[in-house]
Amino acid sequence: MKPANATLTGVLLMASGAMIAPGIDVFAKLVPHEIPVAQVTAARFIMQSSLLLPIAAFMAVLHLPNRQEVVLHLLRATLIMVATGLFFTALRSMPIADAIAVFFVEPFILTLLGAVILKETVGPRRIIACLIGFIGALFVIRPSFANTGAVALLPLGTAACFAVYMILTRQMAQKMHPLAMQSYTAIAAVVLSVPVLWIADGSNIAGLDPAWPSAFAVQMMIGVGVMATLAHLLIGFAMAKAPASTLAPLQYLEIVTATIFGIAIFGDVPTPTTLLGVAIIISSGLYILARERKSSAEADSSE
Repeated sequence: MKPANATLTGVLLMASGAMIAPGIDVFAKLVPHEIPVAQVTAARFIMQSSLLLPIAAFMAVLHLPNRQEVVLHLLRATLIMVATGLFFTALRSMPIADAIAVFFVEPFILTLLGAVILKETVGPRRIIACLIGFIGALFVIRPSFANTGAVALLPLGTAACFAVYMILTRQMAQKMHPLAMQSYTAIAAVVLSVPVLWIADGSNIAGLDPAWPSAFAVQMMIGVGVMATLAHLLIGFAMAKAPASTLAPLQYLEIVTATIFGIAIFGDVPTPTTLLGVAIIISSGLYILARERKSSAEADSSE
């Protein structure tokens, strides 16, 4: 495949993955509230590991993880489970588009953590863009906070956990196939989550004590797992076809799709203040991506 065709394929795959990803949240929001968030989260990773592992085995990208890799997979699993649990909890009270918009402060947190943890160079312009992006998030959070209280802050916790998760991913992706990494992390999440549900059974602890699901709840949880698997596969294969700097802006298609789903399924119409906040977040994020692309190009030309 010629490079230009490969890039186009990557763009189409990424756009498809970004537009499908909010479907995860639609199914999660439709799960009846008597099913605790921990159970929905566990169901997602049970489905994800069941679907991803055979694909990874068929593609012959699996290997026996060493002790260090096992620890890293368990750490990634913990981070993505907490991130998922916080986000699914927020979805029970917030519109999907609002929650996703707040979550998209993640690139700003990742930029700042990259400077602190990975010692990446971050100039004053990107720092200012991060601050402006956080201000945009406040425009989204404010009306949600008035309606739901502190729950509106949960997507910020999701963004923070996911940013650390992505830093680990950057380090591990250099030595491991992305599909194998996703498979092992999903398995680790199952290993961690199922015992928690077993221990919490009958405890009456909100969010943890599992409940026997109705047929509808089972269908919705299966939908969460299937949509998560499909979105991750599309995005993973997109990354193999095109540069990350080319694909990253397409992630913001999630907000568009989430808004459409929110209006069509839940009747959640964004307020003007929310739309302003979303515009600020997207503009700041695209600016940071443009600066990173320019920095990468300058680094390549100097070699």
